[in-house]
Amino acid sequence: MKDQGLLGARRGRRFKKTTFSDDRLPRPSDLVDRQFVASAPNRLWVADLTYVKTHSGWVYVAFVVDVFSRAIVGWQVSTSLRRDLALDALEMAIHSRNAQGLSGVVHHSDRGVQYLSIRYSERLGEAGVVASVGSRGDSYDNALAESFNGLYKTELIHRRGPWRNVEHVEWETLTYVDWFNNRRLHGEIGDVPPREFEARYYELNESESLDVLEGFVSSQNPG
Repeated sequence: MKDQGLLGARRGRRFKKTTFSDDRLPRPSDLVDRQFVASAPNRLWVADLTYVKTHSGWVYVAFVVDVFSRAIVGWQVSTSLRRDLALDALEMAIHSRNAQGLSGVVHHSDRGVQYLSIRYSERLGEAGVVASVGSRGDSYDNALAESFNGLYKTELIHRRGPWRNVEHVEWETLTYVDWFNNRRLHGEIGDVPPREFEARYYELNESESLDVLEGFVSSQNPG
């Protein structure tokens, strides 16, 4: 990087609270226990909210990320922390991944009221997705989502501002998500983009399934 005049982006320490817990709401168990690993796509999703300061006021962004490939599977931008913000991001994730089957997917979040609302919980259940909520109430319980938010702020928000309004943030976030999923290289998955990593997974499993099927057919027809 030094030889080519490249510098890594450094993360800042700005902080604004975006999720608020309510101990009166029923809370699912923590099924992740800080172990953010997945053996295949649609095994574990993490969700969180972040914020962007614009000339028109604060803008809030919700993301849903697949832990296996780090792909952004759902996102939404709004001018308020309304509960539909998180729900709309979830709807995008369900729509974009439903063809692959969602039964048994674990959805992990913090204890924010947006994720513990009745409507959000019902939608998870309708899709066959299992809710998981961090039990300790600190960022480590949703560390992968927090880490992604940091990347988003470092790679886009802090570098491309100042931001005019919600439409400005929404358009640039759309562009960022396309780049992040299809062209950004990720060290955690072998320095390939998330979509390529998932494509390799499906190609490998299809090949292995064909080999198993061919072996079974051969065993049934030895002649």
